[in-house]
Amino acid sequence: MTQKETRQQILQLIEKHQCQEIKKVAHTLPVAELADLLMDMEKAQQVLFFRALSTEMASEVFTYLDPPQQNTLLVNLSDEEARELLAALEPDDQASLLTELPSEITKRLINLLSPVDLQEVRELLGYPEESVGRFMTPDYAAVRPHWSIQKALQYIRSVGQKVENLNVIYVTDDQGKLLDALKLKDFIVAPPSAKVQNIMDYTYISLSAFDDREKAVRTMQRSDKSSLPVISSDGVLVGLVTFDDVLEIAEEETTEDFQKEASVVPLDMSYREATSKVLFSKRVLWLMVLVVVNIFSSGIIAMHEEILEQTIALAFFIPLLIDSGGNVGAQSSTLIIRAIATGDIKLQEWFKTFLKEISVGVLLGVSMGVATFFLGILRGGIWVGIIVGLTMVAIVLVTNLIGMTLPFILSRFKLDPAIASSPLITTLADIAGLFIYFFIAAWILGVAVA
Repeated sequence: MTQKETRQQILQLIEKHQCQEIKKVAHTLPVAELADLLMDMEKAQQVLFFRALSTEMASEVFTYLDPPQQNTLLVNLSDEEARELLAALEPDDQASLLTELPSEITKRLINLLSPVDLQEVRELLGYPEESVGRFMTPDYAAVRPHWSIQKALQYIRSVGQKVENLNVIYVTDDQGKLLDALKLKDFIVAPPSAKVQNIMDYTYISLSAFDDREKAVRTMQRSDKSSLPVISSDGVLVGLVTFDDVLEIAEEETTEDFQKEASVVPLDMSYREATSKVLFSKRVLWLMVLVVVNIFSSGIIAMHEEILEQTIALAFFIPLLIDSGGNVGAQSSTLIIRAIATGDIKLQEWFKTFLKEISVGVLLGVSMGVATFFLGILRGGIWVGIIVGLTMVAIVLVTNLIGMTLPFILSRFKLDPAIASSPLITTLADIAGLFIYFFIAAWILGVAVA
């Protein structure tokens, strides 16, 4: 039976209220497919379908839903059903849920948590919103260096069902400070009578609970680890971040950067969930700002009407020149924004990058300037060719440096460099390009007349 046929069968079973059959059929579909199916249902169907699932599967499906969908579903669940759902969630998923839901629902859910879960969630909620501490899980296996390998393995077996990742076993002292991170294989192949400290090399990679979540993405990419330990400011092991957590963070950060680079205030929900009103509010502010900034461009043209009247052919090249500048600036800013985001370049390397982009800008400018020079000769003669050729060289160099510099400046002031979006860079390039064009035109035409 295909997934499409299975989905149709589930919908038919919901109409007949056959909960046991729904549970059997649901187990044949991937969790992500079940989440998509749930989102496509009407509210009444959603609740019936969700109640028919096993507690474990229901919790997995729930984590795939967006916050507004989770909110809608929770409102329709009884306190007992909500309590069972919360108990089945991982602590980091509990914290994420309580952070994103409306305050009145968050208060209701907190009252449903067990004392142990409540303590863990409160600890997670104590960290900054974009920090690693908000996404870590406090469930890990930690042993002591003076234990024997046999005792350590016995402990690992006893906690194995509760631990999210058993591939790595952590070693801590009596105060909980992290000493090492060892592979489970190291314990299996070591002699049972040996001490844990005998297989330790005291080398590990860790994250601070207060690190920005983007650092977790970069660190895991460089270290090629499936999980990373998270420590407090005094070195105490407080949790771990797993590959699936980091993968989710990377996807969210990439989506946010794409939206910022398009001059859109980042959505705090999926596009599918966003209403027309929400999309309007996220886009209109930047567009209005850009309209105001573009007034300067029209003002510059108005100030130089005499030059255009004297040599009307110059007007033909305005779109070509300013569009080229905007394209070059957008290319430069995109490369730099991504390099900063991935850690490929550091803020202190701005001058080295500046020198590199000068050489790139000169090469691009000369190449495009030569082509524009001949176009200028064809449309307006030798003097127009010289004006547009020199202007192209200058515009490409300047806008390339604008595109490179702005992300560094924003990062220096602790702002997201993605704010240096293509529309913003293009607008700044337009203003700079028109200034350069009319300055060079006035100078060359003055020389030609003399």
